[in-house]
Amino acid sequence: MAVLLEQGVPLGDISIERIARTAGVGKATIYRRWADKEELFVDVLRDIEPPDPDLPGTSARDDLVVMLESVRLRGLAQRSSALLYNVRAQMKSHPRLWDAYVATVIDPRRATVLEILRRGVALGEIRGDLDIDLLNDLLVGPMLVRAVMRPDAPLPGDLAERMVTAVLEGLGPPSPGAPS
Repeated sequence: MAVLLEQGVPLGDISIERIARTAGVGKATIYRRWADKEELFVDVLRDIEPPDPDLPGTSARDDLVVMLESVRLRGLAQRSSALLYNVRAQMKSHPRLWDAYVATVIDPRRATVLEILRRGVALGEIRGDLDIDLLNDLLVGPMLVRAVMRPDAPLPGDLAERMVTAVLEGLGPPSPGAPS
């Protein structure tokens, strides 16, 4: 299936028979492992997604930079991979596939960022009066916009660090006596 998707074949044009023929196996071989092409597609999604990064655990800031850097790198990969581009495009028109992607990829990563933020609050690195869900969106949202929704936007290597710094330090001018 990945070969067909990389060639840009729409999911609607991919049948189990075509997948089996491309793989050089019988349809029964495919059906022994997957109930239908959507289930196979979800496995393809899992396989092409890079693993979540190892977090340094030194501070909430450092962990947030690592998480945003992984989003930036995924954006770069999607820009250069016909397979990733086609897979993401296919999901948008198949709600069941999108739901599976959210459950297996997006929700666990969101939970990781929320846990980093909660730990930052508990350790006094982040103010306790902030809405953690909103803070997550303020951190991850801009990187997603640049990496996914604006394919022509630059994704420089220091972008994750700059974004985390802007959110955690705020957008106001430095306080008097603080280094600028």
